[in-house]
Amino acid sequence: MHINLDDKSVSKFQMVLKSATGLPGVKIDRDTYLRKELSKYYPDEKVNWAIDLNPAQAGISVDEIKKIAKECINYETNQVSLISTAAGIPGGFAMIGTVPADVAQYFGHILRVLQKLVYLYGWENLYDSNGELNDETMNMLTLFMGVMFGVNSATTTIAKLANTSAQKASKSIAQKALTKTWLYPIVKKIMAILGVKITKDTFAKGVAKIIPVAGGILSGALTYATFKPMAIKLKNHLLALP
Repeated sequence: MHINLDDKSVSKFQMVLKSATGLPGVKIDRDTYLRKELSKYYPDEKVNWAIDLNPAQAGISVDEIKKIAKECINYETNQVSLISTAAGIPGGFAMIGTVPADVAQYFGHILRVLQKLVYLYGWENLYDSNGELNDETMNMLTLFMGVMFGVNSATTTIAKLANTSAQKASKSIAQKALTKTWLYPIVKKIMAILGVKITKDTFAKGVAKIIPVAGGILSGALTYATFKPMAIKLKNHLLALP
């Protein structure tokens, strides 16, 4: 029986995404996060306004949002690098059909920094009204991860959704737009691309474990060198959107 390579890559990505989203602490509550970060610098009235609308509409400066975003990126980068240094990230998980804990943790931190950044830059809650994951949420996470990994179709799709949202003064329209048939093939293709990238990246980091003693340090350094630029790439893209 012929197996489509794209389908295999999509399944691989979905397996990693499901494992990562299931980890404790990966889900970031938008209101709680914004309140925690903004209350350090602003009175309750302005913080409430930022939560009800978004930080920019509440009059919080671009420079202040950049500052908080930088702190968030540095924190998550340091955390995931420590995990990688301690355990290393093994490759070849796709061959045995499982996702090792450290791989799931790595992508868990990608999801954490992703959520924090999109909330800082004005997007509404990625989860449904019950705070649960649904297909639209998974599609949005896929698109934002695609931006982080440099997938052009993800970048253009997010920009299109943001432009549509800006016209409605709310990015909630973005999730609703994801129910449209035209987006599903795009998201699936992005999943396939990410599935291939995940295999290559985890294999490269897994090679570090072969090296005695220095393996963990090398794995941590590779994680630091890849994670932070991806987070910055997403931040810069979000900053350029309406």
